[in-house]
Amino acid sequence: MGQSRRGPLKSAVPSNVVSPVRRCSRTACGRPAVATLTYVYADSTAVLGPLATYAEPHCYDLCAEHSERLTAPRGWEVVRLHDATTPTRPSGDDLEALANAVREAARPQERAAEAGKPGGRGGDPMEVGRRGHLRVLRSPDN
Repeated sequence: MGQSRRGPLKSAVPSNVVSPVRRCSRTACGRPAVATLTYVYADSTAVLGPLATYAEPHCYDLCAEHSERLTAPRGWEVVRLHDATTPTRPSGDDLEALANAVREAARPQERAAEAGKPGGRGGDPMEVGRRGHLRVLRSPDN
């Protein structure tokens, strides 16, 4: 009963034309879509965000290349929403702060010597000793 003259019935027809992957909406671009573009006409804003859960008629799916090169019409603003699940690239400030923290951790002797000097960087009169980022403080009663 589940067969025809051609053989067993299948629930899906394999095709080289239709793909389960959503593709870029730009003409002649067949790359996979990674972002969804929506226009908010009332605010003259183009919103580019992560790929929408499902395709909507008034939204445009874009590949990585087209989403990076996106420009809006004159007088319009482009708002780029970043996906929280994808890691973001560290900024120059982040990298500089990390380098400074590594340099500071590499010089514990200099920091301890300066902490003992009055008016030094760590010249707290209540501080008795230091180990890394921890400080030993003198009791206020002494």
